[in-house]
Amino acid sequence: MEEKVPLQYATAKAFILTSGFWMMIATFYGLLGATELMAPDLTANMGPIVFGRVRPTHINLVLFGFVTPGLLGAAFYYIPRLLGAPLYSERLGVFTAAAWNLFLAALVITLALGMTQGREYAEMIWPIDVAVVVAFFLVFFNFIMTVRQRTESVLYVSVWYVLAACILTACTYALGNVIWRPDGGALTGMPDAILLWFYGHNVFGLLLTPLSAGVAYYVIPRATRNPLYSHTLSLLGFWSLIVVYTHIGTHHLLQVPVPTWLKVVAIVDSVAMVIPVMAFLINIWYTAKGKLGEIHADIGAKFVFTGTIMYFFVSIQGSFMALPDVQRVTHFNNWVVAHAHIGVLGFAGMIALGGLYYTIPKLTGRPLFSRFLADFQYWMVLIGMVGFTIVLTIAGLIQGNAWLNGETVYRVLPEIHVYYVTRAGLGLLIFSSAVLGFYNIVRSMWSGNGAIP
Repeated sequence: MEEKVPLQYATAKAFILTSGFWMMIATFYGLLGATELMAPDLTANMGPIVFGRVRPTHINLVLFGFVTPGLLGAAFYYIPRLLGAPLYSERLGVFTAAAWNLFLAALVITLALGMTQGREYAEMIWPIDVAVVVAFFLVFFNFIMTVRQRTESVLYVSVWYVLAACILTACTYALGNVIWRPDGGALTGMPDAILLWFYGHNVFGLLLTPLSAGVAYYVIPRATRNPLYSHTLSLLGFWSLIVVYTHIGTHHLLQVPVPTWLKVVAIVDSVAMVIPVMAFLINIWYTAKGKLGEIHADIGAKFVFTGTIMYFFVSIQGSFMALPDVQRVTHFNNWVVAHAHIGVLGFAGMIALGGLYYTIPKLTGRPLFSRFLADFQYWMVLIGMVGFTIVLTIAGLIQGNAWLNGETVYRVLPEIHVYYVTRAGLGLLIFSSAVLGFYNIVRSMWSGNGAIP
């Protein structure tokens, strides 16, 4: 694992650059969508950028363009180190990163042209679905072959999480996107809704969550120079996540004619999510106990530790939102959008950025081009994400209570317009942070000298 190896860490660098670039594009689409909600006539009759096409582009680019490649970029660095063996094939890894960028470009083009399956989180057309599944299998193959040639006998928990995320996502993505039906990509009626939300929630629970946990389990002990608090607790968190999270997607369908037993399973498991969440958080926080100074000093660890705090908030909120009495007010409105931003940007996004900033100096043998810009991005993302949460939660409560009392949609819109304006302003903050972050990443990768504090 010496830096002198010609292709060493080329895959990690490729995925890190992928994440930084597509974060800019993804947040631009988010800003565009927020602007359209604030001023709907701004892009009227402009087909490729109407809201119905901008929103799925934004969501899929955040999931598969920004967060997942960022977490994988860190994994392609730490997996070989944890296993005591070089990555099985850097050439395969770089090829996978190139193919990943091609399907992201195809995603943007096809959705802009209105080519969609019209299913939430499963909008992409069949050829792109196939490319996504193949990409995850290639990543898994590279990792599992690296495991096979390892010199370290004990598999650290980060390895468990990364391998599970790759293989389980390949399977759930194929199922949720009904990949065996190229012509339509959907089943009929309620079975389709059940299968869709089995996938829709597991793209968070079996992809972003384990990849984020893997990064946290590597970065926090390294940054604090403390041993992991409990290996046993880490395995409890791993297996309980796999068992419990898998079944909670149906809590999005409590108000539709899904079998009652399936709703009960989803509600019970949503509440039971406290087990894997607290197993992970107790382990990370006790590992960091007494070492918050070291975490503050390391910008990567700072991002990651903040992400674990956001994980606490989003998970507790999610458990309560699965309760039918709570969901009557919080579902189908901006409350859920606020919840999603805490989870994807606050938890997984923060940890992805932390993984990047922790890993880049190790890849280049130099400090970050600008610690100031990284810190500035940290505060911009944190303020933007917390701001999103506050304004969208308020807007969601206004909508939920109005609709619960029989109010019509159009009469509620003027009441929440000010929150949409605020949201767009915060979106500009997030987009600006992505531009600064990409500049910092590129300069850190290729600037041999002249690093600034």
